[in-house]
Amino acid sequence: MFLIVGLGNPGPRYALTRHNIGFLAADLFSQSYKVNAWSEEHKAHVCRFKLDETQVLIAKPMIFMNKSGESVQGLMHFYKISTENILVVQDDIDQPFGSVRFHKNRGHGGHNGIRNISELLGTQDYARLKLGVGRPQHPEMEIADYVLQKFSAEEQDQLSSFLNKSGDAIESFIFDGLTKATNQFNQSRGDV
Repeated sequence: MFLIVGLGNPGPRYALTRHNIGFLAADLFSQSYKVNAWSEEHKAHVCRFKLDETQVLIAKPMIFMNKSGESVQGLMHFYKISTENILVVQDDIDQPFGSVRFHKNRGHGGHNGIRNISELLGTQDYARLKLGVGRPQHPEMEIADYVLQKFSAEEQDQLSSFLNKSGDAIESFIFDGLTKATNQFNQSRGDV
């Protein structure tokens, strides 16, 4: 079984913010397979389905970002999922908007959700799909304020294409494995 975790914050206030792009990617990926049966488990909205013969569990932790590890740890232990089969989808300010990159066994880079997951799992040796949201245009703007802002009109126009690319990357991770997915998706740093 694969565990795909989209990171975000619960509630309508955060729905279309940059910090919630992990939720958006999880939603679009499940919708692309016509999966709409979400339930609550381990403080997360989850849906389970099969891709060919492969079991997939998508999770959106419904606790705030800095507690995401509680859901990931609970689901991982309950379903006996190894770290090799976990993919965490997160926002990344150090990549331009529209770029996708895989990473594994790296530090949290200041991301509180990743920090908490790594602490509770006792390792950072799990795959992450970093979705670029860019940095604020004004250097004096606080990063927290920026990632909690809604997408700009221009970004919203490109969001569908961006999320489709993230879905392709998730699918590649499941079917091709991390190494091949990384080789395919980390080559291009360009926008959508």
